[in-house]
Amino acid sequence: MMKILVVEDEKKIAAFLERGLKENGFVVTVTRRGDEALELILQSAFDAVVLDVMLPGLDGLSIVRRLRQRGNATPVLMLSARGAVDERVEGLEAGADDYLAKPFAIKEVIARVRALGRRQPEARAQVLRVGDLTMDITQHEVRRGSERIELATREYKMLEVLLRNAGRVCGRSLLLEQVWDFNFDPGSNIVDVYVKRLREKIDVGREPKLLHTVRGSGYVLKEDKP
Repeated sequence: MMKILVVEDEKKIAAFLERGLKENGFVVTVTRRGDEALELILQSAFDAVVLDVMLPGLDGLSIVRRLRQRGNATPVLMLSARGAVDERVEGLEAGADDYLAKPFAIKEVIARVRALGRRQPEARAQVLRVGDLTMDITQHEVRRGSERIELATREYKMLEVLLRNAGRVCGRSLLLEQVWDFNFDPGSNIVDVYVKRLREKIDVGREPKLLHTVRGSGYVLKEDKP
């Protein structure tokens, strides 16, 4: 049975979705706030998320963007009363797997959720790469060439952020937010310490160097010098 999270703040629609999905054999959890939904998805293993765009706490587009930034590939069916082409494109470009405009038939929701479930293993298979440095999100494995590199949790998260922003400079504030969930600078050199540790593991004794410092701006992961 597929485990589904329904994120919808309109009570009648949430109840309609919950009832229809349960009647068709799905295990359903319902939440009406976007911030709560993000926590649930990050903490639990859902097979798919049925996600409204307009939500209190955190909107659906922001939820999807944050999930994809963190490497979470849980399939998302986005729902919205706004069905214009540009709005559908915006949802898909944010990282949603499918988009359905309101009003909808429960049969179509069920069909689309099942379709997401069938392609779920493929959706979750993801490898990030810069040069001969690779990160397999599925296996939680990092390699430089054929050599496997062991990383601590924060080191792994920092490398993932740098890989997802390969070629772009990542400032201290971005790294603090993405790796430590800090929305402020605590005034320590924690970012510099972890960059040094990461550089020792992925660059020392290897060519070309991949992790570069951009003075006054931050750090960038790329094959050539910044």
